[in-house]
Amino acid sequence: MPGVAVSRSGVLVATKRCYVLWRADARPAARSRPIGRALSAGSPTLPSVDQISAEPGASEPRTVAVVEDSQVEQSPVEQSPVEQSPVEQSRGWSLSPSRAADFLTCPLLYRFRVIDRLPEAPSPAMARGTLVHAVLEKLFDEPAASRSPQAAAKLVEPAWDRLLAAEPELAGLFADEAERAAWLTQARAMIDRYFTLEDPTRLEPAHRELHVQAVLGSGLRLRGYIDRLDVAAGGEVRIVDYKTGTAPRADFEARALFQMRFYALVLWRTSGTVPRLLQLMYLGNGEIVRYAPDEADLLATERKIEALWRAIERARTAGDWRPRPGKLCDWCAHQALCPAFGGTPPPLPSADAEGGRDGPGSSGPDGRDGQAAAGQGRSASALASCSLDRDRDHEI
Repeated sequence: MPGVAVSRSGVLVATKRCYVLWRADARPAARSRPIGRALSAGSPTLPSVDQISAEPGASEPRTVAVVEDSQVEQSPVEQSPVEQSPVEQSRGWSLSPSRAADFLTCPLLYRFRVIDRLPEAPSPAMARGTLVHAVLEKLFDEPAASRSPQAAAKLVEPAWDRLLAAEPELAGLFADEAERAAWLTQARAMIDRYFTLEDPTRLEPAHRELHVQAVLGSGLRLRGYIDRLDVAAGGEVRIVDYKTGTAPRADFEARALFQMRFYALVLWRTSGTVPRLLQLMYLGNGEIVRYAPDEADLLATERKIEALWRAIERARTAGDWRPRPGKLCDWCAHQALCPAFGGTPPPLPSADAEGGRDGPGSSGPDGRDGQAAAGQGRSASALASCSLDRDRDHEI
């Protein structure tokens, strides 16, 4: 392959659009599918797993504006709130990847979740995603040498107990103990599969469960939660997201990567640094999708988000939230209210009452505004849906 040098200690993972050099002992996924812009001859390779370390400076806040990160002691710079524009202070606009995906999937679904704030009972798949994420987050609390499949297995039951204590309704997901045991077995299999994709003993993430946000020039606030942020000694940033579903077909990868580009845009707008690599780890079937963004990609993502928000505003102004029937309707919790299935949506709330976790009139962080929700007298099932809201992305 002209112009691409491969050392004896490395493996060149390649497809027709992207080349990534990984050390042989970094254990890249056997079915890894890197995609994105090609690296030109002589350009530096993307950061390999063994380059992500706990060296001094690797976790400095110079690459990201942090709003919330319970794992890392934050410096005064990190704790400074993101300044709001006058437009945002008066209107509180916000958008997350989950809600953007809702509107792209079905404007009426966006309305049900954001404007009407209809409760949705958590599903076993959503709860499993939450559990797996919790275990992988806690795994990095262990000393590096102790991060083994056996150590992760010991974290499953305590993580499930904490989840049950926070959301007692989750106990009702299972008809009996045998069904619960089978569900836990599936979760453990996904956690075991994680260890076939990378070696956590060689990693020291800069941040986990990182709440990030940025305000665009229009006043629109973008917000979201990043599963893991790795920062190499040289400052290169890798965004990592765990999925408990299976990797999409090639023609659906762009949709899956929209969430990651969204996060990359937020980091770029708050730090001026374009993440070097976006990595989706599919624990359902053991595949990795990697993408190397550039400024052109992120500018295009920003234009798409702005256009999407204008469409949301037009729908809100006109009160026109049309359903968009498709394959995902089979999993929708609101079929009984959908005109496409013979239902009738509830009356739209008044402008004063409108405003959810995300969207026009919103001010709370996406999927984490539990106290505000409780203050509005929402049901226990609605609170469960609220706390698991960000985990809708786990299966995508």
